[in-house]
Amino acid sequence: MKSFQPTSELMAVAKRVVWFQKPEDTLEDPIRFLAYAMCYGTAEDLVVLEKAGVGLDEYRNVLDNPPPGVLDPRSWTFWNLKCGRKTVPPIPVRTFGKVV
Repeated sequence: MKSFQPTSELMAVAKRVVWFQKPEDTLEDPIRFLAYAMCYGTAEDLVVLEKAGVGLDEYRNVLDNPPPGVLDPRSWTFWNLKCGRKTVPPIPVRTFGKVV
């Protein structure tokens, strides 16, 4: 997925949903940005993303490659159902160290 062109509307969304990072840096990592928007975005934020060309394929891409620890169980379930997945897979869990 290509990074987003930094429009003023997208920069405002990026600044709000990823408050701890510069919006310019946020927009360079589209999967991470969309994951935060999927979890913390408002309806208005999602309209801005739709205007920027984000559709179900992009959201499915996030669900297929989720950044660790961003999506909460509620958002994970909602977006899987929104993207047409009848069975919601288990939410990925972050692991540390060697898995035995």
